[in-house]
Amino acid sequence: MLVALRTRLQITATALRRAYFRKVWGMTIGRGTRISGKAVLDFTNPRGIKIGDFTIVTPGARIFTHDFVGEKHVDTHIGSYCFIGANALVMPGVTIGDHCVVAAGAVVVDDVPGNSMVAGNPARVIRNNIETGVFGMMSSTAPGLREKSETGNLS
Repeated sequence: MLVALRTRLQITATALRRAYFRKVWGMTIGRGTRISGKAVLDFTNPRGIKIGDFTIVTPGARIFTHDFVGEKHVDTHIGSYCFIGANALVMPGVTIGDHCVVAAGAVVVDDVPGNSMVAGNPARVIRNNIETGVFGMMSSTAPGLREKSETGNLS
């Protein structure tokens, strides 16, 4: 009973946070998207944040829409069904396609094509043609996962 109550409270708090970002700050945030309370969204240009449906932004992730040094305010787009890992940085003006995984600590400075996994500083594509579901969870039938489970190596 306590677990069910905690889950219900978490879902309600997430929905309220999403509504707050939309209504008060004018951000475009899709349905079902979860943004950690410890994630940082850029309030210098809040209308520039565009996040699709059923994406998750985990603790410590930072999404920027302005560059103080370059004096620019631009839109930053994150697609649907994406996972933005802990302490990842998404720099201003970047577009991340649908069904993408951004690894923890990655620094995304260039656009990321859909169905890709990126990691590193600067972030580079480390896997293509991935399949993700809600919150960027990788499907057990995604390319490379079956081969890994059978051989112990990624193909």
